[in-house]
Amino acid sequence: MFTRWSVRRRLTMAALMYTLGGYLLTALLVTPLVHALLTEHAIQEAAAAAHRVSITIERSSPDNLRPLVSTENVDLIQVVDEHGMVRQSSIRLASKPPLTRIRPADDGLRVDSTFCTDHVPGERCLVTVGDRIPVGTSSWMVYAYVSAIPWYIGPFYVGGMLLGVVALSSITAAVASRTVTKALAPVAAIKTELAEITATDLGRRVPPSPHEDELDRLARTVNQTLDRLETAVEQQRRFASDASHDLRSPITAMRAQVEEALLHPEDADWEYTGRALLSSLDRLQAIVTDLLTLAKLDAGVPSAREAVDLAALVEEELSRRSHTKLVELRMGGKVMVTGDRLQLARLLTNLLDNAERHAASRIKVSVGAVGVRAVLEVVDDGGGIAPDQRETVFARFTRLDASRNVDAGGTGLGLPIARDIARAHGGNLTIEDSDIGARFVLQIPLRSS
Repeated sequence: MFTRWSVRRRLTMAALMYTLGGYLLTALLVTPLVHALLTEHAIQEAAAAAHRVSITIERSSPDNLRPLVSTENVDLIQVVDEHGMVRQSSIRLASKPPLTRIRPADDGLRVDSTFCTDHVPGERCLVTVGDRIPVGTSSWMVYAYVSAIPWYIGPFYVGGMLLGVVALSSITAAVASRTVTKALAPVAAIKTELAEITATDLGRRVPPSPHEDELDRLARTVNQTLDRLETAVEQQRRFASDASHDLRSPITAMRAQVEEALLHPEDADWEYTGRALLSSLDRLQAIVTDLLTLAKLDAGVPSAREAVDLAALVEEELSRRSHTKLVELRMGGKVMVTGDRLQLARLLTNLLDNAERHAASRIKVSVGAVGVRAVLEVVDDGGGIAPDQRETVFARFTRLDASRNVDAGGTGLGLPIARDIARAHGGNLTIEDSDIGARFVLQIPLRSS
């Protein structure tokens, strides 16, 4: 049931329970102190009453004792001689035997004690203060009795304390509820605004809090998430648009070739048409293969991780390719990395394909280690890439105008796939400065020993 409660209700209930427990604990801790103070006050009243009676007896003749009257709010008083006979008492103790016979030790003049008795109606336990007074050659005792304070002090005290605890706890809970409601109001506003944003316009943002607090940081985090979401959605839209365009181009070309051949089937060069269709199908297959590769990389599909000698992999891939340009290879011994061999081979293939499309006559490939990273460089002697376009070429389906003129059949996915593979291996693929042509630099961590 509690899991279905709102945050405000849960916090209010928590505040109520904690304050209720705290106030009750405080009341339990305060009660002994109040009990001690009230008991001390009662003893002082009894001592004052006994002292007044003692002075009166010392000034009077033992044979002329007058009746005792209540004094200091004490109406239980007895005067007992040395033989234990009650010589004088208050009205409530008239005809009662001595309630106690305790006397001060040695030469003491006062004694305090607490005892329980059945001789006084309406009283159970009494606190007594006894004063020793000289009367002639003997000594008498003046006892003043007051009701002993119970540990709980009294029903009115308990009731008042419980009422106060409940009242203070209720007030605290109400204040907590109001405070939480006010504190959560911006969260509710962010929730409402976020619902409208995701349903209508990703360009909108939630308003930040006027105070630099947790809610302001929440609003900023939400806006940052919306920024990334808007960027991702825009990329998906562009990706879908570009993919549909690039897929439609070979399909349109194949349809036009088939329709043209069918118009005059007796005059059509079916061998030429078949080869043209195969060319378009090759391009279509290349695009689909690249899209599947990107989808796997985006989804983070786990791949095999093994020890790979990057230098040997480069040498192997170069040996199996047919080159249209001169390739120069420089290696500095074994360069061991941890990764997916097929993905690294695909990365190298994409870089070499790109270099061969743009190189004038020569490609340089070098493999080595710098610090804790393996470094692979592929440099061509082509026209190069302007610094302001070096990140653009890594966007999907992006081909610069020079690339379109050199190779109209490119998919625009080779370099994005290469960079995604590099990042999946904990590294990166960048374009660095070069004296001539384009210089692609791959850096991934070396395999730890």
